[in-house]
Amino acid sequence: MSDSNLLEKIVALCKRRGFIYPGSEIYGGLANTYDYGPMGAELLRNIRNLWWDYFVHKREDIVGLDASLISAAKIWEASGHTAGFADAMVDCKNCQARFRADHIISDFFLNFYRLSSKSKDASELISDMVGNNPLIIIPSDDKKGIETKLEGLPIEQLTKLISKEKILCPNCGKSDWTEVRKFNLLFPVNLGIVEGDQSLAYLRGETAQGIFINFKNIVDSTRVRLPFGVAQLGKSFRNEITLGNSIFRTIEFEQGEIEYFFDPEKEDWQKLFEDFKKGMWNFVVSSLGVKDSNLRWREHSDQERSFYSKKTLDLEYNFPFGYKELWGLAYRTDYDLSQHQKFSGKDLTILDPETNKKILPHVIEPAVGINRLMLMVLTDAYSEEGERIFLKLNPKIAPYKAAVFPLLANKEELVNLARKIYEDLRKEFLIAWDDRGNIGKRYASQDEIGTPYCITVDFDTLKDDSVTIRDRNSAKQERVKIPDLTNYLQEHLK
Repeated sequence: MSDSNLLEKIVALCKRRGFIYPGSEIYGGLANTYDYGPMGAELLRNIRNLWWDYFVHKREDIVGLDASLISAAKIWEASGHTAGFADAMVDCKNCQARFRADHIISDFFLNFYRLSSKSKDASELISDMVGNNPLIIIPSDDKKGIETKLEGLPIEQLTKLISKEKILCPNCGKSDWTEVRKFNLLFPVNLGIVEGDQSLAYLRGETAQGIFINFKNIVDSTRVRLPFGVAQLGKSFRNEITLGNSIFRTIEFEQGEIEYFFDPEKEDWQKLFEDFKKGMWNFVVSSLGVKDSNLRWREHSDQERSFYSKKTLDLEYNFPFGYKELWGLAYRTDYDLSQHQKFSGKDLTILDPETNKKILPHVIEPAVGINRLMLMVLTDAYSEEGERIFLKLNPKIAPYKAAVFPLLANKEELVNLARKIYEDLRKEFLIAWDDRGNIGKRYASQDEIGTPYCITVDFDTLKDDSVTIRDRNSAKQERVKIPDLTNYLQEHLK
């Protein structure tokens, strides 16, 4: 199965089974927006809850926050977003479509490499293009793992690359471009009802700033002491232009961010950094059930890394469109609190109770896109065996834990007993009921939803008080007594 074909199949399944719908679809759609259907809403909620439980509830040194989606313009001026939070964009003069310059250049190199009959040809061409400082690295062991180093390049160099290679517009196929320009990603909001007397605010571009501006409130109103973290889970907004790839990059997305505050004179930042690195990996592999062979770490180059960061790593997943960032981990020093202290005029230092010394804490930040986690688990779980398609989701995050069927929907005795089992089990688990069509179609439907177990009430059930349980992954069936069903599911859903 080709990589592009795999993504198409996942997108089709998500629409067919109620995971993801295109935004504003009945009105022709709205680019880079998506709605999450019944199955998608459950899957997202399960991922959110696992993240919160793992990083907040199971730790005594991290507390939660839920800050406003709309915040004062001064916050984003202090953080540097109004001045520097911009993407390098380029417009096609022929069709007026707008694209991120680094994306169309990366896709050009990637498509050439994939279409080349010999990887050596692609390597030599790319080396010839970029000289001794390659912008794209081709690992010898993984054709999908092309690593781009275009982000952060000067716009003049991006313009030169597009012109030199005569890169074609993905929309119309022409090569007639404007020069690359910078576009700010923040969404402005005008507050007030009288035109001309409105105040400027912004939809938040990240959840982190809400944590920084509430740092002193949290210290003053709780019993937290350094080192401690503040976690936030919620929506952010970026006015980005993106190319396909489903929910990987959208203008409205959900983030899970932690700002971990510490005194750099007392704590070893490298140890804290490594602890979070291990935790991130473990969450993806153990809690979400993703194959570790599809994961890798990539460290940001000096050119790519933010100027205030001492070290930044990305945990990347091997999506159908290549290795891409899933989760970032950065040591941001005291940049954010320093900036807000400077712009607000408020003292954001805290007092060390042992030395009475004022401290402006440093910060380590793990930040993940929840929607990307969802796309990752859908990609990792997608499986085909002959004609059968199923999602091999970790039972912890599967929308339904089991489904209950009567063998025949027109046999009242079967339906009544199946309904009783369904009602009993749904007191403990999220259970699906399905009596449509034949049993084969019901199995196919639940397989594509990722339901771990299907329970069928048949005529033998009326005689021996047992039901047939079918395992999603193996499609094997076994008989289980009705009184044992709850214990069976509890044991197998761990």
